[in-house]
Amino acid sequence: MVKLIVGKKGTGKTKKLIDLSNEAVEASNGNVYVIEKGSKLTYDVTHKARLIDTEQYAITGYDSFYGFLSGLCAANYDLTDVLVDSTFKIGGQNIDEFSAFIEKINTLAAKTTTQFTFLVSADEKDLPDSLAAVAEKV
Repeated sequence: MVKLIVGKKGTGKTKKLIDLSNEAVEASNGNVYVIEKGSKLTYDVTHKARLIDTEQYAITGYDSFYGFLSGLCAANYDLTDVLVDSTFKIGGQNIDEFSAFIEKINTLAAKTTTQFTFLVSADEKDLPDSLAAVAEKV
């Protein structure tokens, strides 16, 4: 399953991500990964979650990001949750590319039974209808 947490900058998306990641760790019988660009969440996310900085892996664009996420799922069958902060900073601002990425992630999520949550710095009305269906406004 894929969920988008949508809101403009400063609306509390990252705080919600921290809460969701800590809740996921408590509820999960497997592994929880939190992905970010940079290392600003080091002290906010529980040490039981695997924190990954995309800058360490030179991830740019949605194609490389999808490959990275697929690799995480392939390498870890116990992966239950993936939470991503600053999605547009990692993949880019192009909404069409982002929509295609989310379609591919939906397929990946169904095959691996992994819950994906992406933070998106945008107004919900700026997203296409296909994305609005999985968006949650902060």
